[in-house]
Amino acid sequence: MPAGYFVTVCTVDREPLFGTVVGGAVQVNRFGEIVREEWFRTAQLRRNVLLLEEEFVVMPNHVHGIVWLTEDPPADASPSEQAVPRLPAGSLGAVVGAFKAAAARRINRERGTPGAPVWQRNFWERIVRSDRELERIRQYIVENPLRWQEDSLHPGRWTPSEALDFLVVPSEDGPSTS
Repeated sequence: MPAGYFVTVCTVDREPLFGTVVGGAVQVNRFGEIVREEWFRTAQLRRNVLLLEEEFVVMPNHVHGIVWLTEDPPADASPSEQAVPRLPAGSLGAVVGAFKAAAARRINRERGTPGAPVWQRNFWERIVRSDRELERIRQYIVENPLRWQEDSLHPGRWTPSEALDFLVVPSEDGPSTS
C-alpha cells in the first residue's frame, strides 16, 4: 500500500561527519553534499520512491526525511532455501539500506577509509498517519537546524532512552499507540 515514512538515519557513534550548524543553518561539508546527492538519487533509481526537497534535512550527525513509497514492493519470485535472506526489493528497509550503502561507499572513497562504518546499524522510522502529523513532521524537519543545541541527537545531549515520538499527533479516536 502506498505510504509515507518519516525516517531518521544517524552516523555511527553520532559523529558529526556532515558539517556544522551556524546561526541556525546547516553548513554541510563535502560528506553532507554526498549524503544529499545520494538521498535524491534514490528516487531517480527507484520508480516506487518519491522524495521532496522540503521534506529532507542533513544535520551534522543524522538525516531526517520523508520517504514516499508510491506502490507495493514487487513480490519476490520463489526464493531458494539457500538464498541469503534479503529485504524485499522496493521495501522501506531496502530503500534506506541502499541509500546508506551508496553514501557510505562514496564518503569512504573520499576519505580513504574503505569499509569503515559511516552509519549506525538500522534506522528510525514512523509511518505518516495523518495530514496533521505530516505537517508537524515537515515543520520539524525545516526547523531542526534552529534547535540544534537542544536536539536529542546532538552529540552532547543524546541519551538512548530519548525517542522522536513527540511528533505523534493523536487521532480523533484517541492517542496513537505505535
